[in-house]
Amino acid sequence: MTISIDAAFDSGNIVVESLAGTTARLSIRKDRESDFFQWFHFRVGCAVGDALELSITGLANSAYPDGWPDYAVCASTDREHWFRLDTRYDADADGGSLIVQHTAESPILWVAYFAPYSMERHHDLIAWAAECDGVTYRRLGHSLEGQPIDCLEMGSGDTQVWLYARQHPGESMAEWWMEGALEKLTDLADPHARSLLAKCRFHIVPNMNPDGSRRGHLRTNYAGVNLNREWHEPTPERSPEVLCVRNAMDETGVDWAMDVHGDEAIPAVFFAGFEGIPSLKAEQQQKYKDFQAALAAATPDFQVDLGYVESAPGKANLSMSTTQLAERYGAVSMTLEMPFKDNRDLPDPVQGWSPERSKLLAHACLSTLDQIL
Repeated sequence: MTISIDAAFDSGNIVVESLAGTTARLSIRKDRESDFFQWFHFRVGCAVGDALELSITGLANSAYPDGWPDYAVCASTDREHWFRLDTRYDADADGGSLIVQHTAESPILWVAYFAPYSMERHHDLIAWAAECDGVTYRRLGHSLEGQPIDCLEMGSGDTQVWLYARQHPGESMAEWWMEGALEKLTDLADPHARSLLAKCRFHIVPNMNPDGSRRGHLRTNYAGVNLNREWHEPTPERSPEVLCVRNAMDETGVDWAMDVHGDEAIPAVFFAGFEGIPSLKAEQQQKYKDFQAALAAATPDFQVDLGYVESAPGKANLSMSTTQLAERYGAVSMTLEMPFKDNRDLPDPVQGWSPERSKLLAHACLSTLDQIL
C-alpha cells in the first residue's frame, strides 16, 4: 500500500509532490502573500513496520537555509509527546532536501518543524487561565481574519510587565513558553509567583498572530506582513494585531517586556536586546545585562556566548518590538530566542529542544525576574 499524507488542519502545511509506496517527495507552501516558508506540519497514514522515507524538497530557497543542517524533524504518534526522527540534510538533492527515514511504530505519524501549539489549545489555555484567581481577561482587538487578540492580566504591583509571543506563528515553542509562564504565575503556592504578583502588573499576550498560526505560516499574518517589523507605525490594514497591543501598552506604560521567539539556525537559547536605540540609558542597559547574567546563572539551558550581532549605537531597527518598546517607554525589553534545533550545551538526543524545556525556561525567566526586581 502507498502511504497517505494530509495537512488540511490547524497549522497544517505541506505539498505532496509525489508518493510511491512508503516514499514521499514533499515541499512547503509559502506564507500567504509572502515568500517566507520553513514551517511544516502534516500527518502520515501508514502501516506499522513501514520503512518511511520522507523528503522535503526545495529548501535551499527557504527563509533560513542555515536552519536545516544538524536539524532533526519533530514527530508524535499521540500529539502529546514529541520526539525527533533520524534526519539528514542534503544541500545538493532536489534544491536542498531534508530526508527523514523512520520505521513506523503506529498507523498515524504526525510530523512538524516543532511541536505545534494549536489554536484549540490556545483557546483552552485562555479559558483555563481566565478562571484562575486574580486573573483578568481582555480582548485587545482582532486579527485581519477576525480572531481575538487575547490578553491575560494579573498582579497588583506598580511595575508594568508585558510578555507576548508568536509574532512569528511558526515559532510554536514561544506559546509553550507562555503556557509555562501562566502555570507558574497562577500557582499561588509558588513563592516567586506570589512575590512577582505583589511587585508587578503582568500583561500576557500568548499569541499575537492567530491567523498565521492557524494557516501554517512561518513568519507572517494573513496579509503576508512580518508583525515584528511594524512596531514603529502599525496600521489597521496591515497589522491590527500590533496596533491593538501597542495601544494597550500606551495605556499602561511598559517597564519590563519580553518578546518570545524561536531561532532556526542557532542551537542555543539567548537574548537580543536594545543596545542601539537613540535614547539608550546606562541604567536601562545595566538592568538588561544583570537580568541576562542572572538567568545564565539560574539555568544551564540559557547562555550568553551565541546570539545575534549587537546593533551599533543609534542604529537600532525601531520597527521591531524590543527596540521600539525600549525607546518608546524606556523599558527593559528583550527578545528571547529558543532553538528549533537542540541546545548545543545540554543536548537531548530523544526530544531535542522541546515543549517541556520551553515551559521550564519560562519558570526560570520569571524566578530570575523576581530576583532582579
